[in-house]
This record gives sequence, structure tokens and C-alpha cells, in this order.
Amino acid sequence: MGTVAIFPIRVFGDPVLRQRAAEVEDIDAKIVRLAEEMIETMQAAPGVGLAAPQVGIERRIFVYDVGEGPMTVINPAIVESRGEWEYEEGCLSVPDLHWPIVRPKEVHLVGHDLQGRELSIDADELLGRVFQHELDHLDGILLLQRLEKDQRKQAMRILRARALADPAGSAAGLSVSGVGDNGGSRPEA
Repeated sequence: MGTVAIFPIRVFGDPVLRQRAAEVEDIDAKIVRLAEEMIETMQAAPGVGLAAPQVGIERRIFVYDVGEGPMTVINPAIVESRGEWEYEEGCLSVPDLHWPIVRPKEVHLVGHDLQGRELSIDADELLGRVFQHELDHLDGILLLQRLEKDQRKQAMRILRARALADPAGSAAGLSVSGVGDNGGSRPEA
């Protein structure tokens, strides 16, 4: 097999991050290759999850690895959620920023794997959080939209300052590679 490409990760300001991704119609060799390249990109970032829009592909597919090996989910949906859990959450598309976000503690995710088999996964805490975060990306929702009003204002000030300091850089919505190093503390997805 040939070398696997590492995609540049799209960051805040890139319009692809605001679009709802289309369903995957056929799980073919192109989708398998995309998943392999997304896993390589996620691991290089490093992150715990990566959705196709984050690499400029508007399809409903994400990859994740919370320590049990990389997995791929195609056309996912959360069909049930319960509880509440606050966790300091980061995002590879909003590098080096983290906020406490409240989301459901437990979720039930359905979708398909790379062989087209149906998936049905009960997840809580970190894994449930990753599923919710990546599904948000597939729906065109960025982490910033989950912030409280004051947090969002502060985040936007930081992002504007970054854009002014480096108008040709990542905060201006251009792709970057190798972002998301979180110092080993908070996983980014």
C-alpha cells in the first residue's frame, strides 16, 4: 500500500466548517482511503477525533481513537442521550483553546463501519463527548457555538487578535497542519 497523506486541518473561518455534510452513498475504496488518511491526520495533530469537514471533505464520516485503537463511523446519528457532564473541551479546528462545555453524559450512537456493517454503540463521558463533538462538525456546528454568550465573546476576541497578528495564518480560516498539541492535558477533537 502507498503512503498515507496527512491532510491540512481546516480551522475557524473556513466556510466548509459551517456546512452540513452529505451522507456517504457508497462505502468504496475511496471512503476507506479517506478514513485511513483521516486517522493519520488525527494522530499527527494529535487529537482524539476528526470529522471529514475538518479536512475539507463534506461527507458524514468521522474517525476517533480514545485509546482503544482508531475507529471509523459513517453516517452517524445519536438516537438517545441522557445525563449531563461538564468537561474541558478543545477542537483541532480552534487550536489551543479549551472551554468547559456541558453535554449529555451518555449517548447511543448508530452508523456504519468501513465494511458497511451497522454500528450501535453506547458511550459515556469521553467517548460520548467525542461522538457528540464530531457529529456537531458533520452538522456544521463549531465548538464556539456551544459556548455561553460571555465565553463566546472572549473566544471571538482571541480569534480576532490572532487574525490581526497573522492575517495569512490559521485564524484567518486557512488550513494548517500539525495543530492541536494540547500539552497532553485536554484531548482535542
